[in-house]
Amino acid sequence: MAQQAGRRYMRAFFSGFFVAVPVTVTALDRLAYVARVEGASMQPSLNPEGGSDCDVVLLNRWSVRNYEVQRGDVVSLM
Repeated sequence: MAQQAGRRYMRAFFSGFFVAVPVTVTALDRLAYVARVEGASMQPSLNPEGGSDCDVVLLNRWSVRNYEVQRGDVVSLM
């Protein structure tokens, strides 16, 4: 009985895993993702103190795909 329940949980885990991974990868590729900004390359806009701390930013990929970039926006090239 316990072995059957264990198999059922493993099957539910793997089926959820195989759905969650493609959805997450697609969202990160098409919509947005989180990145760290370290160092002095983006000062004074990001990381203004210049210390060992880093800023965390949300990079919006959706606006770039629709060409909605405006003057004053920070653009990240990877």
